[in-house]
Amino acid sequence: MLIITQTALELGFLYALVAMALFLSYRILDIADLTTDGCFVLGAAVSVTVTAAGHPVLAIFAAMLAGACAGFVTAFLQTKLGVPSILAGIVTNTGLYTVNLMAMGWKSNQSLLGGKTVFTMLRETGIGGEWYELLLAAFVTLLAGLLLVLFLGTRMGLSIRATGDNPDMVRASSLNPSFTITVGLCLANMLTALSGAIVGQYQKTVDINSGTGIVVIGLACLIIGETLLGRRSVKKGVIAAILGSIVYRFIYAIVFYTKIVPVECLKLLTAIIVALAIAAPSIQKWATFQKRKMAARNKEGV
Repeated sequence: MLIITQTALELGFLYALVAMALFLSYRILDIADLTTDGCFVLGAAVSVTVTAAGHPVLAIFAAMLAGACAGFVTAFLQTKLGVPSILAGIVTNTGLYTVNLMAMGWKSNQSLLGGKTVFTMLRETGIGGEWYELLLAAFVTLLAGLLLVLFLGTRMGLSIRATGDNPDMVRASSLNPSFTITVGLCLANMLTALSGAIVGQYQKTVDINSGTGIVVIGLACLIIGETLLGRRSVKKGVIAAILGSIVYRFIYAIVFYTKIVPVECLKLLTAIIVALAIAAPSIQKWATFQKRKMAARNKEGV
């Protein structure tokens, strides 16, 4: 049970970076960025390939740079070519399939069996003992979350937040919404690629289809966290992304351990949770309306 708990915490912190990326693109910028699936694999592919060449630390930064480039392409399609945001993400995601194959040497998967990673480097120092993987995962995620909160408090960060709230107001303030959207999407996809990069070195492998459904899982984590903490501030939003990811991984671990729901059905369950959580305000309004309707009918009957 201890191993299951440890693994759930490790994966919770690692995938929290995707939830933070979606918090930035979906909540702050109000853009449904579907580049996430392909960008996650891109980060993992670049990380594993560069790590296999003997540069595990450099691999992390190379993956983040590749993710930023993917975000730039999506933003360029949206802001300069007039492609709707959802279609821009789909187009980039489709193109990334070939780019990811290229990054893996035109193979559908690649492994690091016996190779050195950032995790094995930390293990060799003796820091963290048997919890060294959790220590590194938590450190990377918490540092990324802190930097994201600090960035969104800067002038550029405030401009990005304003763009998501009211692009016309930003334009009237002599700011360029296209630039702020580009910076925001580059940063969001950088976080997604960072998650893929760390997960790739953690699992010592990458598969071309390993990113399938990541955007749904990330949304599930974000919404679970927001349900627990609310959506009142940027700081709470980042904490909600991390907390939601950990809770989701614990749910995953419990389902896997107890077999209450077949593991094959877990992604369907995740999709249902996300759909219900997003539709919750509308469902609540409908329920309130029905209550008032029933109360009015009862009053008329009396």
